[in-house]
Amino acid sequence: MGKTNAGRFFEDYAVGDVIDHAVPRTVSGGERALYHALYPARHAIYSSDEFARGCGLAASPIDDLAAFHVVFGKTVPDISLNAVANLGYAEGRFLQPVYPGDTLRSVSEVIGVKQNSNGKTGVVWVRTKGLNQRDQIVLEYVRWVMVRKNDLDAPAPETVVPDLADVVAPGQLAIPEGLDFSDYDFTLAGEPHCWRDYEIGEKIDHVDGVTIEEAEHMMATRLWQNTAKVHFDATFRPDGQRLIYGGHVISMARALSFNGLANAQMIIGLNAGAHANPCFSGDTICAWSEVLDKAETSAPGIAALRLRLVATKGAPFELRGDDGKYLPDVLLDLDYWALMPI
Repeated sequence: MGKTNAGRFFEDYAVGDVIDHAVPRTVSGGERALYHALYPARHAIYSSDEFARGCGLAASPIDDLAAFHVVFGKTVPDISLNAVANLGYAEGRFLQPVYPGDTLRSVSEVIGVKQNSNGKTGVVWVRTKGLNQRDQIVLEYVRWVMVRKNDLDAPAPETVVPDLADVVAPGQLAIPEGLDFSDYDFTLAGEPHCWRDYEIGEKIDHVDGVTIEEAEHMMATRLWQNTAKVHFDATFRPDGQRLIYGGHVISMARALSFNGLANAQMIIGLNAGAHANPCFSGDTICAWSEVLDKAETSAPGIAALRLRLVATKGAPFELRGDDGKYLPDVLLDLDYWALMPI
């Protein structure tokens, strides 16, 4: 028993702790094949080496969210193994493309703690960085999770709630070196709509739906070595159901957004995100988007679109009730920046 690890509980975290997460992961072309088997992902820059080279990159990178899931998965045994729920994201930036052959590892710093009034759980904020084999930061983000206490008599820590930006400022977005959409091939990308065609406030129904399967969700959590008990262990929840990994919902919604946003090629900023309601096997996910902002960049032929991506089991364009709370059919509310041709 002394050699096993039950994971950290709320009382085990302190502001300033730096955690080097175990098991670096070398990604390969198999990562893309599995990702595209799990989701209807079709964005051209992540599907074709030749298309990516036509946009100034050395080859097709691994899908941005696949890289995110690899980095995220490393953190689970130390951050959210005993989590009740993953509550939100902020200040996410994708800083370097990840290519087959890159080896990723993760490091997190605890930046906030707050015990809940019930004395049984608390919220932990961490800033996580994913690094490649050259020690370059490929992405970073803040997330906060609700974690169980193991010792209910452990004293509550001093509350520290970090001050987080509502949005990543356009000037802080990192555009991959060499990326150039001057000769962008709209035919091969799948849609003619460019950055100029979208208006702030515009809403897009992505039309298609996908029913979540238990087997695919379990494959996704294993692929990214996500060991959170709520996703694996059907005895961990009183209702006997395994929660669908939130990243699975994010990737499904992003893939569905291709229909209407095929040219939103690369996610480079994650402003905010909330898993509004739990998702279970058998739920059918649809998605819709709202254009929140637009920003020009200094890169040739490239601009940024700020998008709200909503995954729902219900009707499009419905988000909150009269009480201001998310409607029960809403699964995900994600606010992100994506690069598009001008």
